[in-house]
Amino acid sequence: MKKLYMSVLLIGNAVSLNAQDVVWQKDIKSTTQDFLSQVTTTVDQQYLITGSSIQSKKITSENKQNNGYDFHLVKLNQQGEEVWEKYFSGQNHDFLSATVATREGGFLLAGTSHSGKGLDKKDSSKGGSDIWLIRINEFGDELWQKTLGTSQDEEARSVIQTADLGFMVAGNVQNAANGFGSKDVTVIRLDKNGKVLSEIILGGKGLDEVEKMIPTPDGGALLGVYSRSNTFTNVQSSAQAENKHVNINSLKSQIHSKSTENFGEGDYWVIKLSKDNKVEWEKNFGGKGDDHLRTMAFTSSGYIIGGESRSEKSGNKTVGIEEGTDIWLISLNIRGEEQWQKSYNFKNRDILMGMNVINTRDGKNSKGVLLGGYTQAEGRIEADDETFWMLYIDNNGNEQWRKHVKGESRKKEERLSDLKMNKDGSIILAGTSAEELGKENWKIVKLGDQQIDQLIEKQNIKIYPNPVSDYAYVEIGFDFKEADITLYDMGGRQLQSLETKNKITKINTQNLIQGAYLIVIKTDTEKTANAKLIKK
Repeated sequence: MKKLYMSVLLIGNAVSLNAQDVVWQKDIKSTTQDFLSQVTTTVDQQYLITGSSIQSKKITSENKQNNGYDFHLVKLNQQGEEVWEKYFSGQNHDFLSATVATREGGFLLAGTSHSGKGLDKKDSSKGGSDIWLIRINEFGDELWQKTLGTSQDEEARSVIQTADLGFMVAGNVQNAANGFGSKDVTVIRLDKNGKVLSEIILGGKGLDEVEKMIPTPDGGALLGVYSRSNTFTNVQSSAQAENKHVNINSLKSQIHSKSTENFGEGDYWVIKLSKDNKVEWEKNFGGKGDDHLRTMAFTSSGYIIGGESRSEKSGNKTVGIEEGTDIWLISLNIRGEEQWQKSYNFKNRDILMGMNVINTRDGKNSKGVLLGGYTQAEGRIEADDETFWMLYIDNNGNEQWRKHVKGESRKKEERLSDLKMNKDGSIILAGTSAEELGKENWKIVKLGDQQIDQLIEKQNIKIYPNPVSDYAYVEIGFDFKEADITLYDMGGRQLQSLETKNKITKINTQNLIQGAYLIVIKTDTEKTANAKLIKK
């Protein structure tokens, strides 16, 4: 199922064409339709690839084959080599849709389960489909799991870790007993052990689907919703609707009715939640056609909201479209006030899947945004349809360059699922690749891009956290193939030494006594660097 491809050349179609190298490519092969949802970067720059697959040789404890989809996880190291592979299985279909790397070193998985108790699933079904959460450590071992739901159908879509080391999970619920439309948004806040602390249900009169949730610096969250609904009106006033409660997951859940009207078939609905899971503000953006929000990012000036649009200039959309669907971005300040709108076209149906902000070294200012997606044919076939693409814009939304990414090879149908930019300026693109639909392999490409590299402010050596209690991460800013990392006390006595090929290396400081130490790096390129480490 696994084969590692190494390649050193990739040529993209760019406005300004610069060198772009494939550092490595990993193809995870399958004979079925495998869904790739996300690539999650760990603090030491390893990669967890997550999605849903049917195991060809999965046998249950009752000696019956499990034919349903399971949570599927593959962890890769910095060189693209497999560290481990895991499945979490119920007896029916279970789809893994979102993952977050925890600051403690593991992950929280959030997906949709159609299974009852059995196999890896420890809780019974609540009725219909449920939200299934699994917390794992860095080795893929389960720490705890939780099933959340009602007698209706729930699905998980996004998950974040909060400042208090707890979590917020965003999903959708169909025909909720005290909801607003055919599908509403649910946001559940949990502590670090999975105890539910609060829940809020949001919706209008129609269909609302959450696509993305990102953490905000004040401990709250920003929700991005694809909305096909208008304000909720009933015998009750909006104020009365705000005060309704419904018992979900054994607690009283707050309810928030949509207060902004749609402009067209589908709009962007953006909601700011406080750290107490309450609505602070909401905004609606759209034209007369269908506008589908996909992803969001936090910048030094506020937020970037992105998706694809079929709308001409209309409603509160101030930019038109060229053909099919175009990428539509909106910049908001932290109060949700619009700063600018921009549109970008690759021909046919353009779909935005990922967004990464490039910041200055101190993290206080943003330099620009890297977008990733793919294009589908509509009516005719263009040369680069079904090919991963990247688009880089400055802080004002002005396009700087665009490139198509083929990797070591290109299949007929290739669709980007996610992209992440590493601290050293390299880029991970993850998606599916198939000769025909229904037989998708996972395709993960690591790129080195000279144009991105020039934007990254690097330090020769960086240590974090510093001061440290248990584990520290040593980040090397210059290029090398092999390096030695040596730890000395302030008297010059060598305490630890290790070899590494990684730009970021984890070191164990648990046995050190409180005080100051020196870390020295020597590479095969004869470069050296050192920095002080403080053990608290």
